[in-house]
Order: sequence, then structure tokens, then C-alpha cells
Amino acid sequence: MKRLALAWLFLTALAGVVLGLARLLAPGWFELELDIFILVVGGIAIVDVVLLLRDAYPVEDVPEIAAALEREAEPPQRPPGLERIERELTMASSTAFDLHARLRPQLREIAELRLATRGVRLEDAEGVLDEELWELVRPDRPPPSNRHAGGIPPAELRRVVEALEAL
Repeated sequence: MKRLALAWLFLTALAGVVLGLARLLAPGWFELELDIFILVVGGIAIVDVVLLLRDAYPVEDVPEIAAALEREAEPPQRPPGLERIERELTMASSTAFDLHARLRPQLREIAELRLATRGVRLEDAEGVLDEELWELVRPDRPPPSNRHAGGIPPAELRRVVEALEAL
């Protein structure tokens, strides 16, 4: 604050010197010269007041209200259902048991819903469905005799999914 007061005194004195020089060089314009002097000294005082207020109340990086309203952006997450189906597809490719116990119920449900839009029940869809798809979703499909046997090959699984999508 002391530095601002000294700067204001120095600049006011400098403006006074300029006023005196203006009086010597153009003596008939005293009222205008005085008005300009008062404006310059007042302007310097306003700048000092603004600097004092800025020091007294510093500007925050982010106002508190903006920080309170701001939400952290959450990274997009994959739907849990999608991750579950991916796991079931992977396991169905590994063992016959996982194909029968995990993936087959999902395929049956999808096929039932797709066929229902056509007015066909799953039990009556043997000629409507693709042969590979029917083999997986047919109601009388027995469980595998060897639970650890290989599951469905990825190429066949792709064809089954495409057949479901075509319904």
C-alpha cells in the first residue's frame, strides 16, 4: 500500500509539472488544463483503488459456485450386459457345457422374441430358422455328454448370430 501511495504521489507531482509547463506554454487555456490535470490525478487514484481491491480480494482460479456445479467427466463405461455376453461368448467357444448352459439360453430368448414378432413359436420354428441356429435353440437339445469338449467354433458362432439378426 505504501508503494501505491508513493507511486500516486510521484505521478501526481509529474502531472503537476506538466500542468505548470502547459500554463507557461499556453496561458489562455487554464480551465482546460486544470480539467485535464484533475482527470489524470483522478484516473491514477482509480487505478490505485482497483489495485488495492485486487490485492484485498484476489481472483480465484475457479469460483466456488462454478466448482460446486462442475461435475467430473466420467470416462465412458461399457454396459455390464455387453461385458457379460462377451464372457459368455468366449466361454461358449471354449467348452460344450458353457455353450449349453450359458449361451444357449441367451440365444433361445433372442430367437423367441424375434420369432414372436412373426407370430411363430420357437417350438414350431424348425423350418423357419437356419439349421445351425435351430440345432442350438431347439427345445429338445440334450446337454453335452462330455462337458469339457470343445465349444462352438467362432465361424459357426458368427453364422448363428447373423441368422438371429436376419430374423
